[in-house]
Amino acid sequence: MEQHIFSVNELNCIIKDMFDGIPIFQNIFIKGEVSNLKKHASGHQYMVLKDADATLRCVLFKFDALRLKEPIANGDKIVVGGRISVYPRDGQYQLYAQTIEKEGSGDLHAAFEKLKTKLAEEGLFSDSHKKPLPKKPKSIAIVTSKSGAVLSDMCKILKARYPIAAIYFVPAAVQGESAPEELADAISLVNRHGKADLLIVGRGGGSLEDLSAFNTETVARAIFHSKIPVISAVGHEPDVTIADFVADVRASTPSNAAEIAVPDKNIYKSYLEKYDALFFNVLQKNIQHKKERLKTLLTTRAFRTPETLLHQPTQQLDYLQERLHSGMEKTITAKSRRFETLQTKLETLNPLAVLTRGYAIVEKNGKPVTSAKQQQGDNLNIRMHDGALLVTVDEIH
Repeated sequence: MEQHIFSVNELNCIIKDMFDGIPIFQNIFIKGEVSNLKKHASGHQYMVLKDADATLRCVLFKFDALRLKEPIANGDKIVVGGRISVYPRDGQYQLYAQTIEKEGSGDLHAAFEKLKTKLAEEGLFSDSHKKPLPKKPKSIAIVTSKSGAVLSDMCKILKARYPIAAIYFVPAAVQGESAPEELADAISLVNRHGKADLLIVGRGGGSLEDLSAFNTETVARAIFHSKIPVISAVGHEPDVTIADFVADVRASTPSNAAEIAVPDKNIYKSYLEKYDALFFNVLQKNIQHKKERLKTLLTTRAFRTPETLLHQPTQQLDYLQERLHSGMEKTITAKSRRFETLQTKLETLNPLAVLTRGYAIVEKNGKPVTSAKQQQGDNLNIRMHDGALLVTVDEIH
């Protein structure tokens, strides 16, 4: 007998029929805490119902949602009445809710609100503590799990937008008992390392329980004490954690964090292209202007007969040379005449010139003798034009 080979869809449909055939699954009540609630535009609501040990996918269709007494939210403890079946496309069983009654806010949500209030009162959420992000970071550190697509998605976006930034990956658990300490240690390590300009801390989306590490005081204070600006990139748009409030900037998703962290190289490229075109146009206009100017100059007489440019300067040089020679001759003549005049006057005033006419100068001890009243026997010096006589006075008349 030939063995039948089932397709995946056939197998899932068989399992669905098995679930649908179990009476207890057709009218069952289950209590748990709402997490990862998503309200679709169609009006259907999708959520995860969980307790301390397990989770269960749950769907509430629009018709049943309209009959709810009050809307539900993440953290609510509820009792759901409905049926268990299998969604063949995904091959997963889920609870199809028909009635929902609230029991109250869940423990995780209450702890979240309590810690949020405490840290807010201490000022950890204050804008005065927010550090501005670097506009052009040279290096970025990413703290997240080494498994999952978060790291690869962020790296892909960072490299595409701003490839010159260096990326440092610091692995840390993002879920489980060790996650808070590992995340805090990773943040401290990045600060001690001191090479990163920016720090991204995050993980993918999940239920409130999945994100619980980012709702701890340990992680909150590690982010607060970071000297490096921190972008919190936890979960999806509806997910909000304590880390989001403490961080300098909150990103709606890890991919959004990568977009916030760095500028887009295409913007700079467009600027360069714009200014390159502008510079090229200015250069072209300048070259054209110079060409037209050169063309005009080439038609002038100076370029057609350049030797004429020397005629006027040469003539001017000859004229100045003649003026220089003439001026020098006049000056020399005038100075010569002035010299002769002064020489004549000097000779006229020279007392020694009188001696040539027979006069003499009588001196005693180098001083002129102007009176005959001298003592007999004095030695006198008589200077004549061609020498001097040393005499002794014998008589005075």
